[in-house]
Amino acid sequence: MAKNKILLILILLCNVSFAQVFQNKNFGRMSSSRLSEFWQQMDDIFNDPNFSNANWGVLIKSLETGEYFYKRNEDKLFIPASNLKLFTTAAGLFILNSNYRFYTNIFIKGKIDGSVLKGDLVIQGAGDPTISGRFHNGNIYKVFEDWADSLITKDIDEITGNIIGDDNLFDDNGYGIGWSREHESYWYSAPTSAISFNENSIDLTIKPGLLNEAAIITSEPKINYATIINKVNTVEKDLPAKIDFFRERGTNIITVFGQIPIESEDKKMFATINNPTQYAMVVLKNILERKGIKVRGYAADIDNENLTLDYAYLKFLFSYDSPVLLDIIKAINKDSNNFYAEQLLKVIGLEEDNFGSIETGVEAIKDVLNEIGINSENMILADGSGLSRLNLVTPRQIVSLLSYIYKSEHFKDFYNSLPIAGVEGTLATRLTKSKAAKNVHAKTGYSDGVRSLSGYVLTADEEPIVFSIIVNNYIVPASLADNLQDLVCLRLANFTRK
Repeated sequence: MAKNKILLILILLCNVSFAQVFQNKNFGRMSSSRLSEFWQQMDDIFNDPNFSNANWGVLIKSLETGEYFYKRNEDKLFIPASNLKLFTTAAGLFILNSNYRFYTNIFIKGKIDGSVLKGDLVIQGAGDPTISGRFHNGNIYKVFEDWADSLITKDIDEITGNIIGDDNLFDDNGYGIGWSREHESYWYSAPTSAISFNENSIDLTIKPGLLNEAAIITSEPKINYATIINKVNTVEKDLPAKIDFFRERGTNIITVFGQIPIESEDKKMFATINNPTQYAMVVLKNILERKGIKVRGYAADIDNENLTLDYAYLKFLFSYDSPVLLDIIKAINKDSNNFYAEQLLKVIGLEEDNFGSIETGVEAIKDVLNEIGINSENMILADGSGLSRLNLVTPRQIVSLLSYIYKSEHFKDFYNSLPIAGVEGTLATRLTKSKAAKNVHAKTGYSDGVRSLSGYVLTADEEPIVFSIIVNNYIVPASLADNLQDLVCLRLANFTRK
């Protein structure tokens, strides 16, 4: 075993590709080892001195025999980071089914007189996160343009009242419990809302200007909803680009600062916005007017209007349905999209308890976990994405969830939503050109001092294995944690009982 330890250290220090290492005759011998030897090899890996002050939680299990390949702190609670999305997306499939579509209803508060809508256009949101360019070839306006076209087909060319967004099917707390205020400006912390547009962010493009003068900053959408303060200087071409931004809390004042080299390529950044409903209605009004529909009123969030709507007295115009949940959970798991995960959490709560909130969503997920035999009292679920450091789960709970899904009717859809090693998603650049490539389907997780990887792999005998590997409280580069997790996946992919 000393030789194996030395080889592992060489892998980490010399950056030798894993594919090359596993062609070595020593690893060929290891692929024929007994399970007891595999266990010892796992001990060698997780006793790496780089992680002497960290905590590893590991559980590896055969889905064919139920046999445990390895255990380490499997019942201890760990911060899972984005591995929490496994619980959210699994519950979404169990509660809503893969063909579920998020919906948005469009009503009239008033009447149609000829080509004039005399009254307000009311948008009732129910949590759809997809009103953006993600499912529309990058066209962030496509859904709103389709709505405008629908009004035009009804011969409406004027609206005398306001464009009102009703977001009351969700609570007004856009941020998750335990989220860091320092991250609120960034796209991965975008606030939730029953009505959203462009994933509740504004796209910023920074281009170099003249040397020693301000850079050029443009934004999309092109509306006067956010105030951009430009503090980016254009510097000499040999200097590095250093650009960041900050949105003042509770406002849409975004300060962009730093430097960009004069011959640099454009830099794209994504800043969150305040009041997503108002934001969406401002953009919608702009699109309607661009399409030739005159709007005499203004764009409004219902919460700012002191307005109570009785939908029994409103005229229904049409409804917009999102892509199916099957496609949405791919964005959540493959791309680790926090915003989609948080929207899904609240929609789960909306469907189960008629109101979208973290609390109703978490309770619905816990009910599912209890039904499948996972005691939800022994974990903490604080949000839907894993962004909160208050989340606490065990490797056994993750493995139990994945094992249950493996035997369920939803396995194919869930399995296909996971990143694939060396192919796509957050595992696209890991385990390339190795036996684990195209084999490992697993969810990654990352935050400060946290690295997690949980999913499925086939051994050399095509024996299905489920695993969960989490490390907390490390202070070395995250790439070292990735290396150890990848080494375990490679060892599993090469393992044979023969």
